Amino acid sequence: MNVCAALTNALPELVALRRDLHAHPELGLEEVRTSDIIARELAALGYAVTRGLAKTGLVATLSSGTSGRSIGIRADIDALPILEETGLPYASRTPGLMHACGHDGHTAMLLGAARAIAERGNFDGTAHLIFQPAEENFGGAKIMVEEGLFDRFPCDAVFALHNDPDLAFGHFAVREGPIMAAVDECRITVNGLGGHGAEPQATADPIVAGASIVMALQTIISRNIHPMDPTVITVGAFHAGAASNVIPERAELVIGIRSFDPAVRDELERRIRLVAQGQAASYGMSAMVDYQRSYDATINHKAETDFVRDLAIRFAGAGQVRDMARPSMGSEDFAYMLRERPGSYFFLGARMSDADRPLHHPGYNFNDDLLPVGAAFWTELVEAYLPRV
Repeated sequence: MNVCAALTNALPELVALRRDLHAHPELGLEEVRTSDIIARELAALGYAVTRGLAKTGLVATLSSGTSGRSIGIRADIDALPILEETGLPYASRTPGLMHACGHDGHTAMLLGAARAIAERGNFDGTAHLIFQPAEENFGGAKIMVEEGLFDRFPCDAVFALHNDPDLAFGHFAVREGPIMAAVDECRITVNGLGGHGAEPQATADPIVAGASIVMALQTIISRNIHPMDPTVITVGAFHAGAASNVIPERAELVIGIRSFDPAVRDELERRIRLVAQGQAASYGMSAMVDYQRSYDATINHKAETDFVRDLAIRFAGAGQVRDMARPSMGSEDFAYMLRERPGSYFFLGARMSDADRPLHHPGYNFNDDLLPVGAAFWTELVEAYLPRV
């Protein structure tokens, strides 16, 4: 029996596992129950399980044969602070928390692969299955690396996938080089002088200055950054005031910034600081800028991306594998693993209809039919990377 058929037969068990994880979501670095379930499943399969990396992360190791080669496969395990609106019988039992990005599915797929890899034993070398916490918020990948992930579990290459409800079911999207953007966050506080809305001349209105900052920020990409450098500046929140007859003391803007090139990233920060402070000063006010660097850009390596592409073509057919024309402006902390080891990050399509909800939507639900597909692909990838001679 081939690996796809075997995993399809195991689908009911994988679905039950995935839905249990879905019903019990946990935020980054708090995935205690999730980690316990993963560890129990892997130990029963004969893996050596090491826990405690980045608090709730774990690595499961299995060796076969005599080769000194090794591979790492990563699945993220954390949920999001979103109130679920699916109405499913296995919907989140924790109000305000939800698996809205499919990490429950990623976890179940890799656990399914773990079973097939162990049962088949058709590889020569060492497989490290990395279950990583806190992809959504605290950079669990970076923490694991800083805690010695690849010193303790050497990997010749490392791989990760993400389900994509915008990509046709079972299709693969790969890309050499940049595939996910760097992301930063900036909070700008405009300090004005509050007062009565009927006497604006006696105030310094931070809403007006803040609005001017919002508009001026739009010129950074159009006039300061090269048109061929993908960048995004999004003002995602503007907080000020509470009544129509009161001019508030301050206004706060919360901004998301996306980029790829490190020099462009530096220039964006420099220009945002100048624009905020200059616009505020032009209205007789001051602006405090709190600029926080977050995840780096995710950069795929050529040889490992070629390997994924070739395997995906054999697995699914050339018509279901495409190279992305441009990178995603989303972000991913797998970037930190790819800085330390060669590897590749790719997308696996989950879309069955136009009614499918996007990632991070309160109505999103991972497509369970994808479980045996992803598990089978991970199994074949390990066997192809660590072939028996």
